Amino acid sequence: MIRLICLLLALLLMAGCGAQVPFREVPALPLGAAEPARVLDDFKARLPERFQLLNSVVLEYAGLSFMAIGYLDMDRSDNSFQVSCLNPLGVRLFELSGDHGAITARSVLPPLMGYGDLPTAVGTDIGRIFLDLLPAPHAQVWRTGNSISFWQPAGAGRMQYLFAGPDRDLLEKNYYEDSQIQWGVSYYEYVELAGKRYPRGIVLTNYQRNYRLIVRHKELYS
Repeated sequence: MIRLICLLLALLLMAGCGAQVPFREVPALPLGAAEPARVLDDFKARLPERFQLLNSVVLEYAGLSFMAIGYLDMDRSDNSFQVSCLNPLGVRLFELSGDHGAITARSVLPPLMGYGDLPTAVGTDIGRIFLDLLPAPHAQVWRTGNSISFWQPAGAGRMQYLFAGPDRDLLEKNYYEDSQIQWGVSYYEYVELAGKRYPRGIVLTNYQRNYRLIVRHKELYS
């Protein structure tokens, strides 16, 4: 148990130290004559359906940073997941599951209940980060020299999926209402495992609630 606690503390200290500039920016490279449909087909072929992740998580809010370790079991084939989150001392903060947009809290540390419906908020952010990573077939295409964006209606606004970089990965997923960004996800430092692509770094920014969530993959199992 002591060894586990030391490992968790070491991971969290590393996470906090890099919060100012979390990850390396993807180089802007010309996409040339890349066809939008081919970009999506290639990304879809490399998108893993089932995997487990051990993450370090930093929540930045109101000038403060809150750190934790999260374990995620994701199954994109049916849009379901399970997540468990621990504090630096190894105490479980919460455990929840999601299935087709419905969030179920299995356990929540009582003091966290004073922060509103935390399980639903966390589950919603997990869905924004890991699910719905491909635009619909009817999405509109917008090209620049270095990127291809797909735009489509979503809820009361519009969703943008931006693909770029040397491997034409999904780098951004942004949601807008009335031309104002409401929340956005950025993906960094993709790696390949067994023919599938995984971002080692993820940043979710919620502009409505003014917080940022920084996720670093520490261990990945496919």
